[in-house]
Amino acid sequence: MDLFSILKKSLLFSGVEDEYLRDVEKISVSREFSKGEALFSEGEAATGFYLLVKGSIKLCKVSPEGREKVLHFVRPGETFAEAAFFGDGKYPAEARGVEKGSVIFFPKEAFLGLLENNPKFSLNLVISLAQQLKGFARQIEDLSFAEVPNRLASYLIDLAGRNSKEFQGKVYLELDMKKGELASRLGTVSETLSRAFRKFKEDGIIEVEGSQVIILDLERLKVFAKGQG
Repeated sequence: MDLFSILKKSLLFSGVEDEYLRDVEKISVSREFSKGEALFSEGEAATGFYLLVKGSIKLCKVSPEGREKVLHFVRPGETFAEAAFFGDGKYPAEARGVEKGSVIFFPKEAFLGLLENNPKFSLNLVISLAQQLKGFARQIEDLSFAEVPNRLASYLIDLAGRNSKEFQGKVYLELDMKKGELASRLGTVSETLSRAFRKFKEDGIIEVEGSQVIILDLERLKVFAKGQG
């Protein structure tokens, strides 16, 4: 898929006329990244923002002791690091490749020039940020009030809605991150997450085969996701 088509499919540029989208294409920089590579670090000067084309990126905080807290996993088609336009001009977190892929980079100064000429960009940027804020608010609520099994159920339901297959009444899906990263994402530790997986298996709600999860009882899992299990 060519660069113009990729831009046209993204939420940030939805509804933007082709004439202006060509201007965006001119300032865009395509680049690849490898697994484990940092695109930028927390506190680094924010020189622009990104659109993930393929692969996987995690946004995380790293403590002085080296402990990592995953804030968000970026999906293909999503933009990230829009904080380049706000605040103190520094990236508030680290972006690191979970698996190799590619991104499109939009330089800050060049993109600001486009914002002045097309208010549609500004509106789309606000919508994109609002959606991200909604997601973070839901994550904070889960971490504050939900037990680990409820958090895990919510994650599995969300993942099933994005990428799963159904066969003979069962839902098949692949975890999109390692279990250690998932534990961090859910605000817990690996041992506690393993107990939550084991509880669902013993209750006949899921089966687990490596990175594949088979949902046997979707309705019961939805009950847990609502915090009622």
